[in-house]
Amino acid sequence: MYISVMVSPSPIAVKVWTRLIRAHSKALSGVEAQLKKARLPPLSWYDILLELERADTGGLRPYELQNKLLLPQYALSRLIERLASKGFVERASCNDDGRGQLLKITAKGRKIKEQMWVVYGPAIEQHIDQKLPEAELKTLSDLLEKIAR
Repeated sequence: MYISVMVSPSPIAVKVWTRLIRAHSKALSGVEAQLKKARLPPLSWYDILLELERADTGGLRPYELQNKLLLPQYALSRLIERLASKGFVERASCNDDGRGQLLKITAKGRKIKEQMWVVYGPAIEQHIDQKLPEAELKTLSDLLEKIAR
């Protein structure tokens, strides 16, 4: 016989959860709005381009990119298609797997990523840096790392 035990989080854990989601949503909305105002692509494009740039000339397989970004496969496929259609990403054959492909950032992709950072960097400063002193930012970073583990 299976007996279910209801476990409830503490009130403070619920408060932390709620505030974490609100802070994330507010900061993300602010960054997205600033990118849109500058007529730049959405933040998800930046994340993909950054990971492909970090992979250097070797590129990444789609599943590797999916693991790094924690996006569902269907969403990533659509984003990659858009990035490729704009010339920001190229697909290459994978030597290890005839059906597989490697994704690589193009020179045009590097350029748009740099243009996005001109807006994204100051947006992080506005929505994060200016809200807390450095010591509190360090503490928050350490605490979020614990949660992320």
